[in-house]
Amino acid sequence: MSQSEKLSPKQYVQKCKSAADRGNVIAQNTLGYLYLNGQGVSQNYEQAVNWFRKAAQQEYRDAQYNLSVMYKLGQGIEQDHSEGLKWLEKAAAYGHAAAQNSLGDLYYQGEELDKDYILAYMWWQLAEKNDFENIAHKKVELAHKMTLADIKKAEQFASQYGKH
Repeated sequence: MSQSEKLSPKQYVQKCKSAADRGNVIAQNTLGYLYLNGQGVSQNYEQAVNWFRKAAQQEYRDAQYNLSVMYKLGQGIEQDHSEGLKWLEKAAAYGHAAAQNSLGDLYYQGEELDKDYILAYMWWQLAEKNDFENIAHKKVELAHKMTLADIKKAEQFASQYGKH
């Protein structure tokens, strides 16, 4: 499909479905968005979860993140924080900046995960490296609560993690 080709919403959905049925992860994730937002199709959270899951199981990090959000919010699927966390961690491990930021938030807040400033700083460092915007203030605020040794350890973890 060329960039200049104009499609109706119905044609676009059909092209996405065709590619998604052939296993194209980008098309699967796109269909998830279309169903999530009711664009070109009736809004259907269950279908959104279904398409996000198909792409997520093929290691597509955007879909892993999207699936984690669906679990966290309980949209289209029963709310399950541990399953959401599993998909969030997978996306973060693949370098998804928003997932890395979210993990940093979770470690900082200590609600779904044990509070761990070193891991919070590490995940925010990785998110920043992956161009997540407006994160520096989080690191600065957190650094005031940490020792220099802990900051160095977090930076070392981030450096080592980024090499895997």
